[in-house]
Amino acid sequence: MFDCGHKAQYMSGQREKFVRLDDLDSRSSSPSASGLKNCGFNIEGLGRSGHANNTTSRSFKRGIRKGSEGLKSIGRSLGFGVSRVMFPEDLKVSEKKIFDPQDKFLLLCNKLFFISCILAVSVDPLFFFLPVINDPEKCITIDKSLAVTATTLRTIIDAFYLIRMALQFRTAYIAPSSRVFGRGELVIDPARIAKRYMLQYFFLDFLAVLPLPQIVVWRFLHGSEVLATKEALFFIVLFQYIPRFLRVIPLTSEMKRTTGVFAETAWAGAAYYLVLYMLCSHIVGAFWYWVAVERNDTCWQNACKDIGRDKCNTNFLYCGNQHMEGYGVWNNTKDTVLKEKCPADDNIDNPPFDFGIFTQALSSGIVSSSTKFFSKYCYCLWWGLQNLRWEIMFLLTAD
Repeated sequence: MFDCGHKAQYMSGQREKFVRLDDLDSRSSSPSASGLKNCGFNIEGLGRSGHANNTTSRSFKRGIRKGSEGLKSIGRSLGFGVSRVMFPEDLKVSEKKIFDPQDKFLLLCNKLFFISCILAVSVDPLFFFLPVINDPEKCITIDKSLAVTATTLRTIIDAFYLIRMALQFRTAYIAPSSRVFGRGELVIDPARIAKRYMLQYFFLDFLAVLPLPQIVVWRFLHGSEVLATKEALFFIVLFQYIPRFLRVIPLTSEMKRTTGVFAETAWAGAAYYLVLYMLCSHIVGAFWYWVAVERNDTCWQNACKDIGRDKCNTNFLYCGNQHMEGYGVWNNTKDTVLKEKCPADDNIDNPPFDFGIFTQALSSGIVSSSTKFFSKYCYCLWWGLQNLRWEIMFLLTAD
C-alpha cells in the first residue's frame, strides 16, 4: 500500500520531498524486499526508519492472518465453511451439481409437481367407487376394471413425484442468517441440504407416495376377499389422503417464495380456486357414494342376522362366497328377505331401515355394478356440487 520510493519536486524555489501511497498487495507479493527496506516517511524532517516500517508491516500482516484464522475456526465450530455457502451468481460456476431454487427449470418443475399433487388428490377418491352391488346375485363386489385404472394412474403420478423428492436433495436453499441483507447466500453443501429436507418434509412425502392401495388391489386381484379389500382400502386411502393433501402446502409456499406470486394472472388465480371447488365436490361425492354402499351393507347384515344363522351367513353378502355351505338356502330366500327388510324408496313413509341422505344413491341405481362409471361419477359430482353450494349459502346467510 505504501510505495516507499522518494519523490522530489521544486516548489517556490525549495526542494520538497513527498511519498506516494500505492497498493500494499503489489508490494507485499513482490519477491524483492529491497524496496521495503528503504520504506519510510520523511516529510519535513519527520522520518521513520526502514526497520520500524518493516516491523509495522509484519505486525499488520500477522494481525490479518490471525483474524482470518479466527474466522475460519468460528466457521468450523458452527459446522460450516466458506465453501458451503455462496451467492446465486457463483452457483453457476460451481462444480457441484446443485440447483438454484430460482432456476427456470426448477420453477417449471414446481408447477408440474403442483399439478401432479392436484391430480393425486383427485385420483385417490376413485378408490371409493370400487365397491359395487351385484343386483342379480345380491352381493357386494369390487369393480376390477376401475381398480386397475385407479392403481395405474396413482402409480404414474407418484412415480413422477419421486423426481421432486430426488431434486430436493440437490436444491440449494437460502441461509436463514443471510436473509437480512438482500437475497442472501445459498447453502450448497449436499449434507446440509439433505439434513434440512429430511427434518422438514421427507417423511411427509414418503408417507404420501407409499403404494399401499396398489398392494391391496393387487392382493384382491390374486384372490383376496371382498370384505377385507373394501375395509382396507377405506382406511388406507383415508389415512394417506392427509399427507397427500398437506404436501401441497410447502410446494405452494416454495413457489410463492421463489417467484413472489403464486398465480401470475387473475385468470390463473380464478381457475385455481375453481379447480379447488370442483375437487371438493369430487371428494364429497365420492365419499357419499362409499357411505351409501356401507349403509346398504349394514342393512343387509341386519336382515341376515334377523332370519337366523341357519338360513343366512353374513359372508354370503360378498361375492365369491357362493361355494360356502348353506348358500343354497340363502339363494332361495335372499330376494324376498332383502326386498322386505331393505327397501330404498323415498315414497315409503316408515321404512324398515332409514338410509337417510343415501336413499337417493341407492334408489337411483348408481351403486349397481351394471351402471357405467362415467354416469356414476357425474351423478356423484353433481350431488357434491349441489350440497356444497347449499352449505356455502348457509354459511354466508349465517354470517
